[in-house]
Amino acid sequence: MKKYIIDGGKKLKGEITVSGAKNVVLKAIIAACLTSETVEIKNVPLINDFFIMLELVKEIGGTVQLSGHTVKIRVEKIENSRIPLDMGAKIRTSSMFVAPLLARSSEALIPNPGGCRIGARPIDRHIKGLEKMGVVSHYNSRDGYFHFTTEGLKGATYKFTKNTHTGTEVLIMASVLAKGTTVIENAAEEPEIDDLINLLNQMGANIKRVNKRTIEIKGVKRLKGTTYSIMPDRNEAVTFAVLSALAGGGIFIKNIEMDNIKGFLDVFKKAGGEWEKNEKGVRFYIKDGILPTDIVTAPHPGFMTDWQGPWAIFMTQAEGTSTIHETVYESRFGYVKELIKMGADLKFYQPKVEDPKKFYNFNYSEKSKSRQALKIFGGSKLHNAVLDISDLRAGATLAIAAIVASGQSVIYGVEYLERGYESFDRRLKSLGARIAALEEEVEL
Repeated sequence: MKKYIIDGGKKLKGEITVSGAKNVVLKAIIAACLTSETVEIKNVPLINDFFIMLELVKEIGGTVQLSGHTVKIRVEKIENSRIPLDMGAKIRTSSMFVAPLLARSSEALIPNPGGCRIGARPIDRHIKGLEKMGVVSHYNSRDGYFHFTTEGLKGATYKFTKNTHTGTEVLIMASVLAKGTTVIENAAEEPEIDDLINLLNQMGANIKRVNKRTIEIKGVKRLKGTTYSIMPDRNEAVTFAVLSALAGGGIFIKNIEMDNIKGFLDVFKKAGGEWEKNEKGVRFYIKDGILPTDIVTAPHPGFMTDWQGPWAIFMTQAEGTSTIHETVYESRFGYVKELIKMGADLKFYQPKVEDPKKFYNFNYSEKSKSRQALKIFGGSKLHNAVLDISDLRAGATLAIAAIVASGQSVIYGVEYLERGYESFDRRLKSLGARIAALEEEVEL
C-alpha cells in the first residue's frame, strides 16, 4: 500500500507541464491494434492504466517498445481473442478491445470491466450498437465474460439514447474496417474523441463529423501504421489550475489547450478567477476573493464531471454557499466525507428534477437513494487529516486539499491517483510542495 504524507499550508510556485491525455492514450493503444503495421504514439503519460493496456496488447499477440514518452505498438496478427479476467477487472478500457478483436478475428471474449467505483457505467449502450452491426453477444455469468462473435462487421445507423464517451469510441473503432457506412447519432463530442478520430484518419480511416452529434464512418479494407502525438490532458490542466489559484497563483502550466477547458474557464471567471498567459505557460490566480457558484456537470462542452472534485475544494474557500449537481455519474462524491474530516462544511441534497430518467446521463432508478447534489458552505479553514482515496479524481482532489490545508495529512490509496497522474508527487515537489510518497507493508 502506498501513501502520501503532505505538510500543507505552503504557497507553491514554478512551472509544470500537462501530460498527454489519459482518455486518449488508452484508446489510441486499442486503435493501434486495428492494423498489422506499427503505430507510434508520442506524448504518452506514464501512468498505471497505460502500462496495464500495454500488457493487454501483449496478451492478444502484439509487441510494444517504450522509449521515454513514446511507444511503438505492432499487432501483426491477433493470437488470442480473450482478455484475461484479472487484468480486465483492473481497468474499464479493457472492454474496448472488443473492436479490434471483432474486426480482425471475428470473436472477442471480454470480462466484465473494472475501474474506479464512481457508479455503474454499463457497456450495454455500445453492445446494442455492435449488435446492429452484425455482432452476436451474450454474457455468461459462470465465467464472467461477454462472448462476442460476428460473420463480418457491417455498417449501420445507430443512435445512442444517452451521451456515452466510451460507446461512441467503441462504435467508431468497430466501424473503420466494417463493410459499408456507419452513422452514429447522438455521438459524444468530447475533444478526446476528435483526437482519436484524427489518429484513425491518419491511419487511413474515413471518419467525419457531419455535425456536433453525428459521426459518419465509411469502412475501409485496411489501416496502416503511423506516428501520432496525442493531445494534453484537460483534467490534469484543471487540477493544476485549481491548485495554482488556491496555492498563491504562482504556478505556470505548460502544454495546456485552453479551448478544451472552456467549460471550466467560463465558471472560473464567474468565481473571480483570472489567468495570465506568457512564454512560461498559463498562470491561474485569484485577485479579489472567490465568489460562490452553482454548477451542473454535463458532457462536453459543459462542466466536466471529472472537474467537480477540485471545484468543490475551490468553493470551500468562497464567500458564500455554492452547489454542485452531478448528472453524469451516480456515485461521484467519494471525496466528500474525507473533506468533512478536514473541516469542510458540506451537505448532500437532492434537487427536484422533472424527468430524472431523461435528465441524468446514468441509468436512473426510482429505487436509488443516492443524492446527486452537494451544498458547499464557503469560508472553511481546512486542516490536516488521515484520508482515504476512493477513485482517481478523488485522489487528486484530496491531494490538493492536503496541500492547501494547515498541518500534516496522510493519504492512503495513492494507487488510484497514479492510475491517471504521472509522477504526481515528484512534479508537485518541483513546485515546492512538501510531499513524501511511502510504501507501507500490508499483512495478509
